[in-house]
Amino acid sequence: MDKLRMLGGIPLKGEVVIAGAKNAALPILCACLLTDQSITLRNVPELQDVRTMLKLLQEIGVTVEYPDVNDRTHLILNAANIKSSEATYEMVKTMRASILVLGPLLTRMHSAKVSLPGGCAIGARPVDQHIKGLKAMGATIKIKSGYIQAETKPPLNRLLGASIVTDMITVTGTENLLMAATLASGTTVLENAAREPEVSDLAELLVKMGAKITGIGSDRLVIEGVESLHSAEHSVIPDRIEAGTFLCAVAAAGGEITLKHCRPDTLDAVIVKLKEAGLIVETGSDWIKATMQSRPKAVSFRTSEYPAFPTDMQAQLMAVNAIASGSASITETIFENRFMHVQELNRLGADIAIEGNTAIAQGVEKLSGAIVMATDLRASASLVIAGLAAQGETQVDRIYHLDRGYDRMEQKLTLLGANIQRVK
Repeated sequence: MDKLRMLGGIPLKGEVVIAGAKNAALPILCACLLTDQSITLRNVPELQDVRTMLKLLQEIGVTVEYPDVNDRTHLILNAANIKSSEATYEMVKTMRASILVLGPLLTRMHSAKVSLPGGCAIGARPVDQHIKGLKAMGATIKIKSGYIQAETKPPLNRLLGASIVTDMITVTGTENLLMAATLASGTTVLENAAREPEVSDLAELLVKMGAKITGIGSDRLVIEGVESLHSAEHSVIPDRIEAGTFLCAVAAAGGEITLKHCRPDTLDAVIVKLKEAGLIVETGSDWIKATMQSRPKAVSFRTSEYPAFPTDMQAQLMAVNAIASGSASITETIFENRFMHVQELNRLGADIAIEGNTAIAQGVEKLSGAIVMATDLRASASLVIAGLAAQGETQVDRIYHLDRGYDRMEQKLTLLGANIQRVK
């Protein structure tokens, strides 16, 4: 199993290019299932989760072509010859986002069999809202032997437009129902829809494919079903979480970095908190310059749905708070089990206590290198950030979690002057 080994205490300096967004690319890849024509995508990140999704789509019958063999971020997908409507447990167990094939397969092929999902162990993350919405659209759904078995009803054999109000805001639920509704008969209204930029990016692709969607970017999406969708070209939006992670890295380690090919407008909540911590931030339309000249100040925050502070940035900012001046409270409202990185940060010398869904971080002047273990994707990033700020050598084990969502993080950090290497 690969590990990352680093020597901390070195300020970061230089430029880094932000990759395409994992959380936008995964549903966008699944959207190819909605048409028998080709979908051309650019800026697709080279991540383990993307490779897993492409493998799943290929098992279903999708062809994947790379016009330039040296550029894996540019690909053409074609689902003209779907040979299976099943997503097996072996594929789905490693990545929860595999559930995103359910809506497209059901609405186009009239049936789908998808294993209940796995992925990071950061909470239950049930799929009941996906099922509730598809049932409202007329699907017959059974849960049998660990699989969701769904089909449309005769004689129409087509999903029907419906008004759907989810019990909670769910990103993948919104995306699944949005894709399903594009080929439904009639108009579907999704209330309490997720407003994340990744959802909007999916919607923009669907519109290019011929879908009729209004309310993009709001919590009320209206989809008028069409008979069929067609080919389109699309570039995946930059990854706001990767950008936020590098901002936290320079806030903890100090220095001056510039992020290229990013979307500052999707990071407002994160930038506000990092400015409170003392990070000097300048932004342009597609770049961010960040400078840290002092020890950070502790900042309290609470995770919530977009446009509030994202749960996917909680662990990274906690790592900054670990070495900050003062104390801060971090409240997690999205996932009930997303503090597993706390005990690992404490192994590095942090002083963090958990009280229910709140962590209290008392900043310490310095962290000390140690061997730590990654427990999930964003926890991995927090341990790398802490290791960059710690004195001495830190080793992060089980970084396969990190590879699920970050494209060659150690190489990008090396370009910024960090002493970090991957150990086989």
